[in-house]
Amino acid sequence: MSKKASNFQKKVMSLGYRGKEIFKPLNTGRIDDNVACVREWIANIFFYTKNGTTIMIDAGYNYDRLKEKMSWLEIEPSSIRHILITHQDTDHVGAVEADSDGLFKNATLYLSEIENRYLTGEKRRKVIFGLYKLPMVKSDNRRVLLQDGQILNIGSIRVECILVPGHTWGHMVYLIDNEYLFTGDTIWFGANGGYSFINSLAEDNELAKKSLAELEQKLKRKGLSPKVITSHTGWTDDFEFVFRHKDKVCNSMKKQKPHDPNAPYDGYVEDDDTEQNARIGFLHKVVPVE
Repeated sequence: MSKKASNFQKKVMSLGYRGKEIFKPLNTGRIDDNVACVREWIANIFFYTKNGTTIMIDAGYNYDRLKEKMSWLEIEPSSIRHILITHQDTDHVGAVEADSDGLFKNATLYLSEIENRYLTGEKRRKVIFGLYKLPMVKSDNRRVLLQDGQILNIGSIRVECILVPGHTWGHMVYLIDNEYLFTGDTIWFGANGGYSFINSLAEDNELAKKSLAELEQKLKRKGLSPKVITSHTGWTDDFEFVFRHKDKVCNSMKKQKPHDPNAPYDGYVEDDDTEQNARIGFLHKVVPVE
């Protein structure tokens, strides 16, 4: 299913979203010395390395160039033993679905207990304002099911698991070493700040906005201002920017305002994602446009 679904998305979503300035993925490269990033069309997957241990955050599409692009970052797929899954959509789990190339067949998947209900068939994922049911995702990988607030220790890496339902019923974000927050499809960065993610793809937009507001408060109570890393719109360390429009949702039905001159016309065209660029410097954070 994942190969068919990945190719379907590339064709249909490319047509549906081009020119709307919604998807603004990072190119393949490094955010800093700890975090590496691979671009798969409109989606990013991430690798966090500390003291010789590398964990992967999300598994992207069933994407033919994944191994190639990982080699640009000098990461071997067989070295990955732990994958944190924010949610089960095709652009986040394709590389670990049963019909994938098996690059990560020996890796353990970590996902919320609620999100796992999609994988067992107890729940069906709905998109397009609840009008369309997606095919069931199947994976043979070993799974560890997580609860809200649970702490994982993988090697010397500390992972706090935070449930943020709305985009999917069991969506989870991961706070790593209190310095990095990997948000999956919880937050969408517009030109002038963060919003709740795309309206047409959420199970419940009101719940998604509530989860985003609660996430902000949890971080404030902890006194933390981590680097916030999204799956489709880059990263920033500007806390106020991240939650500026937490009470609003990205509207997938029209071109975004204010205009973002840095947004690609079609996020599925990745001609500028090259090995040469991946090996030079660090990936820039989001720059606000007023």
